[in-house]
Amino acid sequence: MELTRRQIREKALQALYPFDFQQEITKEDAISYALEIGNHALFDEETGMFIPEYLDQLVSGVIEHQAEIDRKIEEHLKSWNIARVAKTDLIIMRIAVYEMLFEETPNRVALNEAIELAKMYCDHKSPKFVNGVLSNVMKQLDSEAN
Repeated sequence: MELTRRQIREKALQALYPFDFQQEITKEDAISYALEIGNHALFDEETGMFIPEYLDQLVSGVIEHQAEIDRKIEEHLKSWNIARVAKTDLIIMRIAVYEMLFEETPNRVALNEAIELAKMYCDHKSPKFVNGVLSNVMKQLDSEAN
């Protein structure tokens, strides 16, 4: 079964979430768990797990560049410390900032996808918060590119 980019971002969120709570989990275990959530068709007992390449890129990239991504997010938190940000909001923003910095995903697409994830997985205030922070990140990146 082929996953859309939006579904892959959703699975990346589910795979990255445990990393903020348990450092001993492996990337492979986190991805396997995320692929099993709500969609058993992605797991084939005989052939093993099919892991979409982009899902592996997102999870690996966010883990590898987390410090840089977090600094970029923290630059745009007004009167906030990154430790105070809800974990789900933070992971959604990490995925978007990773895509803005390291993938060929247009910044606007990364922003809009993050807002959609926030609508699905967070409280009613989160989409506005995520939009505000990521819009400022996007503006900074766009101005640096010009």
